[in-house]
Amino acid sequence: MENVTDRTSNPFGMNPPRETPVPGYGDANADFHVVGDHPGVHGGADTGVPFTGAERGLRLQRALAAVGLLTDVGDRPGVENLYLSYLHMADADGSPDEAAYRDLEPFFDAELRAITAHVLIPVGERAIDHVLREYTARHAKHAPVDPDALHAEELLGAGFLVLPAKDPGDWTDADERAFVDALADVLDHDYRRETDLGRFLTGPDPYRVR
Repeated sequence: MENVTDRTSNPFGMNPPRETPVPGYGDANADFHVVGDHPGVHGGADTGVPFTGAERGLRLQRALAAVGLLTDVGDRPGVENLYLSYLHMADADGSPDEAAYRDLEPFFDAELRAITAHVLIPVGERAIDHVLREYTARHAKHAPVDPDALHAEELLGAGFLVLPAKDPGDWTDADERAFVDALADVLDHDYRRETDLGRFLTGPDPYRVR
């Protein structure tokens, strides 16, 4: 199913019961979906755009721009086949508690399934934990994650390719190069998690499904 909206900010009209939300931003038909924690960690409380207004967000933007997923960086970055969102899209003083994450998780999940990206890029420990636990079969519910060990490693999920990134605020120059190189490698091969069922149908056209 192809999305038809051309809105870049909050294309699906998410309206969580929280003040000052920072909704998803980007291409509603994107193949790549970057998942962060919340605005207090990765920025956007003042701009309304994920991964903006904070140095760690800008560092991630620069890495994405290096492989062409952003056409420019800043408070309203130019997106190219990319979507940016948060597990907890509302601005929060300090950190949201577990109940707040649970309240907003359905909004995040609905957005993720509406985008139907092929590659998920969870950023930081909480996002990595959530994506591996909910969208792959490789992570036990209570097992801790190690962002250092998982950084820039391609993992196969349930219909997704997952490329975790440790928090950009903790990146060394080597971490940044590893992430950029891993993204470039993904872009260089067929990352789409699809199967062609056209052989079961009449006619020559392919029929690709997730």
